[in-house]
Amino acid sequence: MDEITLIFWIPFFLYLFYKLYRSVRIVSAQEVIIVERFGKFTKTLKAGFHILTPFVERDAYYHTLKEQAIDVHPQTCITKDNVMVKVDGVLYMVLIDPVKASYGIEDYRYAAIQLAQTTMRAIIGTMDLDKTFEERSSINKKIVDAIDDVSENWGVRINRYEIVNIAPPQSVMDSMEKEKRAQINKEAQISLSWGDRESRINRSQGLKEELINRSEGEKQKRINEAEGKATEIESLAIATAKGIEKVAEAITASGGIEAMKLQVSQGLITQFQKLARDNTEIVLPVDLTNFTATLDNLLGIKRNT
Repeated sequence: MDEITLIFWIPFFLYLFYKLYRSVRIVSAQEVIIVERFGKFTKTLKAGFHILTPFVERDAYYHTLKEQAIDVHPQTCITKDNVMVKVDGVLYMVLIDPVKASYGIEDYRYAAIQLAQTTMRAIIGTMDLDKTFEERSSINKKIVDAIDDVSENWGVRINRYEIVNIAPPQSVMDSMEKEKRAQINKEAQISLSWGDRESRINRSQGLKEELINRSEGEKQKRINEAEGKATEIESLAIATAKGIEKVAEAITASGGIEAMKLQVSQGLITQFQKLARDNTEIVLPVDLTNFTATLDNLLGIKRNT
């Protein structure tokens, strides 16, 4: 065999060995390979050991069945109130049909990112800046619904979309910070005024209750004093009546007139003694020369001549 023949057969055998080596495929779990025969789709290779027909079949596409997290780079959006904000996010998707993902679209990842960005700009354009911060979950759902409507033709399913950050310009951030600070100060002033109002109301109610309690106490005190005086007067009246009854009984008894005369005379004499002082002149409306007659007149006793 001459040198020219060797030069021809050695590359041929090397190429043949390479094609045989390339015909062996070991597919890992959660991966698939799309196989074509003469440029036409033939089969899908899943996890395991496979051998392709050399020179006839080739591995055209490789896909993963794992859920993919795709970074959506920051993009500039204009809100309804004409504020420019930069929004970025993460798109979560999973491949469900490798054949559609291979032949339904050129690059399903790039297509999903572009659709997410355009949908994001359209949704942000219908909202004011404040609403974009408040309705993140609503925006995420709208983006997922918009992509999911067309992703079936791509052989993928969109699980969710999450907005990572919404960044307005620094001037807007400063204005929002000032507005928030003013709102906080306003709420603080309102809280202080309400606290002062409640304090004054509580103090006035306390004073009112104090005055009511004091008046009720004074009222009850007067009622108790009046009842006490009434009871005292009643007791004195009863005692006086009983005393008068006893005196009447004593007068009507034998020797009662004489005893009463003696008692009255003693009392008169005692009072006269109190009036009689040195350098004092007294004018008496009674005649003491006939004390017996005077005493009879005081007692209303008539004597027979």
